Amino acid sequence: MFEDRRSKRVVFVAHCVLNQNAKIDGCAQYPGAMWEVLQVLVASGCGIAQLPCPELIHLGLDRQVDRQASRTIESEDTRVGQAMEASAGVLCCRRIAEEAAHQVEEYLRNGFVVLGMLGINGSPTCGVETTWSAGGETAGRGVLIRELDEACKRRGVSLGARGIKAGEPAEATRVATEVSGGAA
Repeated sequence: MFEDRRSKRVVFVAHCVLNQNAKIDGCAQYPGAMWEVLQVLVASGCGIAQLPCPELIHLGLDRQVDRQASRTIESEDTRVGQAMEASAGVLCCRRIAEEAAHQVEEYLRNGFVVLGMLGINGSPTCGVETTWSAGGETAGRGVLIRELDEACKRRGVSLGARGIKAGEPAEATRVATEVSGGAA
């Protein structure tokens, strides 16, 4: 089965890797996709599975910002992080994680190779090696990545994750190359 031209190799990516328009105001580094990362993934021949953005789903594109309040990127990341750590935010991430883990399981069950997942370091939801907590970037995983780890574990599947940053294109390209098995 599935003996056509497909590579049978898939990488999962955080939503904003392919769509910077979903980012919190002031954080987009690209007009659309993280171009260098996308080039590596496409050139590697792997399929690209884009995860939904939990912040967009749960809080909306404007992240329910108070337009009258004095805001900084740091204060907004903190506010969004707190909202996503609250029970309704965690439930949103859990739903997304369950659906993604089901996809991972399906790919594996059908003989595909799931190469891993590219998250966004420093994100309160999609951070892999670092997240946003207590007013700053700290070591640890964001809410969605933690929930995805748990959902995969419950299914007995593994999804290795690596984090990248849009503001560090050379490093992001290197990590994408490692995950996808592509050439930089």
